[in-house]
Amino acid sequence: MRIRTARPDDAPGVVALRTLVYPYLVRGVESTRKMIAEPPPEEGWTAFVAEVDAQLVGWVSAQRAGWTSTPDFGELNLLHVHPEHRRRGIGTALLTAATDHLRPLGIRRVRGTALPDGLPFARRHGYEPSRELRYSALDLNLVPTLPDAPPGVRLLPIADLDPHLLYTADIASAADEPGDVPVDAISYESWRYDVWDNVGLDKTASTVVEIDGEIVAFSLVKRDGDRMWSDFTGTIAAYRGRGLARLAKTAALHRAAANGVRVAYTSNDEANAPMLAINARLGYRPVASQWTCLAELA
Repeated sequence: MRIRTARPDDAPGVVALRTLVYPYLVRGVESTRKMIAEPPPEEGWTAFVAEVDAQLVGWVSAQRAGWTSTPDFGELNLLHVHPEHRRRGIGTALLTAATDHLRPLGIRRVRGTALPDGLPFARRHGYEPSRELRYSALDLNLVPTLPDAPPGVRLLPIADLDPHLLYTADIASAADEPGDVPVDAISYESWRYDVWDNVGLDKTASTVVEIDGEIVAFSLVKRDGDRMWSDFTGTIAAYRGRGLARLAKTAALHRAAANGVRVAYTSNDEANAPMLAINARLGYRPVASQWTCLAELA
């Protein structure tokens, strides 16, 4: 077994491993390749893989959390090991490599995620469960009929949109998103990298709600083949309670289905009751859960 820094040509193996461990997550080979080759700006991003006999059997990425004002906060993203290679020290070796990367960046508090059966491992390494994340799936053959938009409301694809307008709406919508730390410091450059320039972003299916020339709600779609991920659906505070988020998401699902998508996945913090209710009305069914876990770095 050896641990090494990830390379762009690892992308097919990384996606195959992720699909095995997390079949409800959606990120394609080209999107993963770009992430490794051209990491997020100014966030100290890196990734490590584990190999056994030249087979990729483990992955983790680590970075400073550049989207929050919380100081010295970092993330370990999706540490996972092939089921046939667990309990051999691979997860611990990946975790060590990732935290050794974060310490010189000044990171003092770290967030990771764990499946329920991975919580004992997390606790052994000083990570305590914090919040439950619920994952859901929807067969797009079962999407409810798209209702008529209210007077003065327009549903538009983001393809011809000025990205600054969507960025503004995204930031406003995310400000009170439930989580371990506030999402309140996303730069335009970081947002553009993660959202607008993401290889998987489907700009035809992704939909905004416009009222009087202002984007007030939206639903973003990231796609890999016939699967999609509802990346974020939000409404700015002044327009909530009018059904606009559900309208945007329903329209996005219909547009994705018309272009060959067959199944949609999403995740929500367990405290996000409004979005969980929207997803339930749309017909999403629970498929998995994970926990965010927090630790202090010595």
